[in-house]
Amino acid sequence: MKNKSAVRWIIQITLLSIAISVVFTLVSTEALSGAGYFAAFAVLLVFILIGIVFDIIGVAVTSAPEAPFHSMASHREKGATEAIKLLKNSEKVSSICNDVVGDIAGIVSGTTSTIIVAMLVRDHSLSNILLQLLMSGTVSGLTIGGKATGKIVAINQNVKVVLAVGKVIRFLTGFKKGKRK
Repeated sequence: MKNKSAVRWIIQITLLSIAISVVFTLVSTEALSGAGYFAAFAVLLVFILIGIVFDIIGVAVTSAPEAPFHSMASHREKGATEAIKLLKNSEKVSSICNDVVGDIAGIVSGTTSTIIVAMLVRDHSLSNILLQLLMSGTVSGLTIGGKATGKIVAINQNVKVVLAVGKVIRFLTGFKKGKRK
């Protein structure tokens, strides 16, 4: 029975990864087509930030204790019930946040930086290799430094982070149902 569940999860996570990758790539491609440098760098920054934010969520969910959320839920704190669901599924939440969204954001930010380098080389006849090195180093540094900082925040403020995510989920599910909670 556990094997069927594991296989089902692997298939679901693979299909989810494909879908998110397609969406991220489509958004990036559409945003970059005919875009100027400012817009291109903004798109790049957005994908770097997406990777960092989802890494923070994944780490916070795996490190947060469940007990404070039960207390919050008993006091009807908005988002606490959703936070408990996140914590009860921390392995899957972490996989989705860190591995799926985080990795895809990293791949798309790398692709986006390559497109920006191609734009700069085309428009300014600059050295391709030098720009690639500079861009790759900058994107890597921002991503790794951002995630390192984010991990500190996620571990030290895990309850606040998970509750904030719970509130967002509550808002979005209430909005989806046609009512805000």
